[in-house]
This record gives sequence, structure tokens and C-alpha cells, in this order.
Amino acid sequence: MAATEDERQVGDCEGERLDFLRDRHVRFFQRCLQALPERYSSLETSRLTIAFFALSGLDMLDSLDVVNKDDIIEWIYSLQVLPTEDRSNLNRCGFRGSSYLGIPFNPSKNPGTAHPYDSGHIAMTYTGLSCLVILGDDLSRVNKEACLAGLRALQLEDGSFCAVPEGSENDMRFIYCASCICYMLNNWSGMDMKKAINYIRRSMSYDSGLAQGAGLESHGGSTFCGIASLCLMGKLEEVFSEKELNRIKRWCIMRQQNGYHGRPNKPVDTCYSFWVGATLKLLKIFQYTNFEKNRNYILSTQDRLVGGFAKWPDSHPDALHAYFGICGLSLMEESGICKVHPALNVAA
Repeated sequence: MAATEDERQVGDCEGERLDFLRDRHVRFFQRCLQALPERYSSLETSRLTIAFFALSGLDMLDSLDVVNKDDIIEWIYSLQVLPTEDRSNLNRCGFRGSSYLGIPFNPSKNPGTAHPYDSGHIAMTYTGLSCLVILGDDLSRVNKEACLAGLRALQLEDGSFCAVPEGSENDMRFIYCASCICYMLNNWSGMDMKKAINYIRRSMSYDSGLAQGAGLESHGGSTFCGIASLCLMGKLEEVFSEKELNRIKRWCIMRQQNGYHGRPNKPVDTCYSFWVGATLKLLKIFQYTNFEKNRNYILSTQDRLVGGFAKWPDSHPDALHAYFGICGLSLMEESGICKVHPALNVAA
């Protein structure tokens, strides 16, 4: 069967300029805020993260006017885990991912409701605060003291962070979340910065990329998390020598094929156009990459019918890859997309 015109355009993208279908992506993110396919049901406890991808995606497209900001702000505040009257849950405060526990709707700063299984999640606190900033909120209803107390309780002796008080994985992702939280609240008392920095340093692998932890494999995502965290702290050049930074730059720039992959000998993936691209931007060498190949790869994963981006061509789009595809294009100053803050991962 003959290939369609769109299929030929994707397949023969070398040397050909593909169109960025902005309006379809706006509608894609709108749908993410209204209704999701059944396969997303397992992400119910992370609903706030999906909201972040959609809201930040709309913000990157300068299209936040299509949503009711006030309603979403109230919903986000209702997910804040507030101190109870006796403050016995202070080390469990932050933001939860959705209303899955059935806690009474409370968007105020009044004392929270005690529940034995209620606690914040470090990634939800990061995305919750990010969404409030994106929507233009002044964070006046955020209990900053409680958020920072909850964050401190998640840091382990080795400097890394767990996601929840009960314990979980602990790695570079959550150091990044913690760094963003402290940066947005303009208060670094939420972490022992020296311990976090030592964890990042120990995570440098033999090939000079950063891993999720000491002795593990270098990865584009964890390299971004480590470098971005140090940039938010204002410590990058204190922590790594010029020679070490040059080696990190080399490791990152070698991740490009047409788009980027996260590890050697792995397939390229749309999201690494941001993870690795933003790292190269923070390291001030993104301009030496091949923009045309990167752009063509990202746009080859664009769904020309419903909008959004997938991780690979001819795959289904999803909220995460749609968002990071747009951020990857933003790094290359694509027309119709706002400038992304490469460390904080929101519109600058």
C-alpha cells in the first residue's frame, strides 16, 4: 500500500523542514486536563504531575487563556497536606498527587485533617508549586514552613531524598525536586545542601556522566537532575572543576544521534531532547549541537491528527513526551513557543 503524504513527510525528513502544529498541541493539552484514556488510570495518585505537563505545555505555547486558572488553583491548594492543630504531622506536609484518599476539600490555610496514610510526595510538591507559579498565583496560601519541614524529613544521611515519609527509592530525581522546591520558596532550609552536593559528586561515573547514585550507570536524566540542581543552588562551578565540567560536556554532547538518547547504545527518545539539551544549555554548549537533526527527530514523533508528541515515530503521544518535545523545540527557539527555563523546567 502506498505511503500517505504525511508518512512520507515523516520518513523523508532529512533535509526537509517539517511543520510544528501548534494549535493541535494546545488542544491536546486541553484534553489532558479534561479527560484521559483508561491507560492513565494507574497514574491517579500522580494526577498533579499530568496537570503540570498540560499546564506548563499550554504556558510554553502562550495559551493558558484556554483554562480556568482560578478553579485549577483552588484544586491544587486542596491537595496541600497541611499541619494538624497539634502539628504532629509536620514531617508529612507538602502536596499529595490527587484526592484519592477522600480527604475533605480544603483549599485554605486552615489546619489539616488528620489521616494515618496522608502525606506529601516530593514530586507532587514540586509539580504543585510549579503549577501555582505557572498560573500566576502568589503562593500566599502555601504553608512554606510545613512544606520545608516535610522536605527536610525526606532527606537521608547520604544526601539523597525519598519521595514519601514511609520510604521509597532515593536518587537524583528527588534531589532535583527538592532543589526546585527550595528555589521556588526562596528558602534552602529544606535541605542539607552540603550533603546533597556530596551525593551529586559521588554519582559521577567513570565516563563522566552522572548516575542516579554512586556506582550506577550514567544517564541523561540523572545528569540533568544533578547539573540543574547545582545551577539552582548556584554551586555548579564550585562543585566540579573545569576539567570535570569539560568531561561532562563531552559525555552529554555525544548523546546526540539525530535526536538524543539517555545512555550509549540506546534508541533516541523525544524527552532527551530536553533532558540532555537543557543540560547542554546550562553548560553553555548547546549551540554546538545539530539543531536541524534534533528538530526533525522531534517533529517526526508529532501526532499530526490529535496533537502531542510520542517518544518514537509512529507511536501514541502522551502528556510527558508532548511536554518535553515542546521544551526541546523551545531550546532551539522554535517559532510559536516561549523560552524555557532550562534548570527549573518551566517557561522563563
